[in-house]
Amino acid sequence: MRLDKLVKATVAALEDIKGRDIVVLDVRKMTSLFDKIIIATADSTRQAASLSRNVQEKLKAQGAKIHGVEGGQAGEWILVDVGPVIVHIMQPAIRQHYNLEELWTPRRTTRKRTRTLAETATD
Repeated sequence: MRLDKLVKATVAALEDIKGRDIVVLDVRKMTSLFDKIIIATADSTRQAASLSRNVQEKLKAQGAKIHGVEGGQAGEWILVDVGPVIVHIMQPAIRQHYNLEELWTPRRTTRKRTRTLAETATD
């Protein structure tokens, strides 16, 4: 399954069960372990479990392989490993605390201005 199709199918599966604040992050420049991270908020443990199940069912139906699922028992943070895509389904407090968007968004680097020889001579 192509990456863009996998991402679209995952987002659609999350939207089916009313997942909120869905974010897709391209992390190919930061890691070689996976290409995309999808983060969604669930309002309850039950909704998190439903979101996880729906993602797994919809992707399997389209031929994708689910490599693993973690956190399903507690339901505060469920991770679904689809190979090139990692799906995080989190309750609001957990999502705010871990702030994965900030962790996986590359920082913008600014160049430090170098002083010219004339500027250093006047010091």
